[in-house]
Amino acid sequence: MKPENAFTALIEPLQRAVAEEGYSIPTPIQEQAIPHLLEGKDILGCAQTGTGKTAAFTLPLLQEMCQTNITPSKGRPRALILTPTRELAAQIGDSIKTYGRYVRVSHTVIFGGVGQNPQVQALNRGVDVVVATPGRLLDLMDQGYVHLDRVELFILDEADRMLDMGFIPAVRKVIAKLPKKRHSLFFSATMPPVVEKLAVDMLRSPVKITIDPGRPTVERIEQKMMFVDKGHKNQLLIELIDSHDMDKVIVFSRTKHGANNVVKKLTAAGISSAAIHGNKSQTARTKALAEFKAGKVRALVATDIAARGIDVDGITHVVNFDLPEEPETYVHRIGRTARAGTDGDAVSFCSARERDWLRQIEKMICKEVPVDCEHKYHSEIARRATGSDARPEPKQRQGRRRSGGRAPRRKN
Repeated sequence: MKPENAFTALIEPLQRAVAEEGYSIPTPIQEQAIPHLLEGKDILGCAQTGTGKTAAFTLPLLQEMCQTNITPSKGRPRALILTPTRELAAQIGDSIKTYGRYVRVSHTVIFGGVGQNPQVQALNRGVDVVVATPGRLLDLMDQGYVHLDRVELFILDEADRMLDMGFIPAVRKVIAKLPKKRHSLFFSATMPPVVEKLAVDMLRSPVKITIDPGRPTVERIEQKMMFVDKGHKNQLLIELIDSHDMDKVIVFSRTKHGANNVVKKLTAAGISSAAIHGNKSQTARTKALAEFKAGKVRALVATDIAARGIDVDGITHVVNFDLPEEPETYVHRIGRTARAGTDGDAVSFCSARERDWLRQIEKMICKEVPVDCEHKYHSEIARRATGSDARPEPKQRQGRRRSGGRAPRRKN
């Protein structure tokens, strides 16, 4: 007899935890992935964040760990989840804790930016599941604190972001240390050639699951584009947050410096805000995210890499203070406000130099983003920009300095 839905195939302690979290109907990726994972099949999943992906692999992982019932050895986990960012690693750890409250499955989360001693102590006690970022994991492996020869289940999450952040070589080093015989799961929002090659090398006859590739949440989100000169963006943002019901808003900045500047302007205007980006300590990032979740911070200003994996309920708006260079990133960003089937609102600012990026976004989502001209900072120059006026300012000189150091002084 076919189970009523994927959740009913789970063991009773997991069903109880899911019910207590208020979930009774699986999302599409959970409905498709959980039965195959419980049968031990490899999975190649193409799905964006906000689709319920984490629970789709966390629940079968917990069940698999319970059913084999093997005591983990010191420094030798039975399952490994590899993820690109600290925030996502922490949230996966929270998911394991939440859904695993009624089963005896131990786990630890290891990432950089904090001291390694507590992580080493947890590994020495022996844990069933390790959730890790590539850099710190390889570091602890090199020091002899982690050995992957007994991993039964390996999950690679956000593979395309691993590529974006330059982690693919590190991922391959990790995979090389895993047993050949294992259960493997591979998740990615997009499948560029390098990522696809990695999936082919890693998986064995996988079941392929695709959840609305490229545009999973776009249709559920009320999108708006506001053309504005670069110098007026801060004032437009302040007035937008003040005049609309934006109780919990994520503001995306393209750079760390830009994120800090936006926070200064918002704070000066009396809007509680905090920034998260790579230059912030892990303690500061964790605090900012906790205050945002609790409603103490109204606006969380983030760069793309720092925001990856943030899963916060009740986000009312996403504001693209800067448009992203990659059109896929636009979909990732606005999906923060349409979690697990809910609707959301996304507002984007576009200056003249970002006009070509907007054209690429609209080409990818196969629709024009509705324009709001009824604001006092509206810029027709930005709206009509073409040719060189619509392209971002060149960074050649800046890039040359980064790669080659200082230019040599000329001798008179």
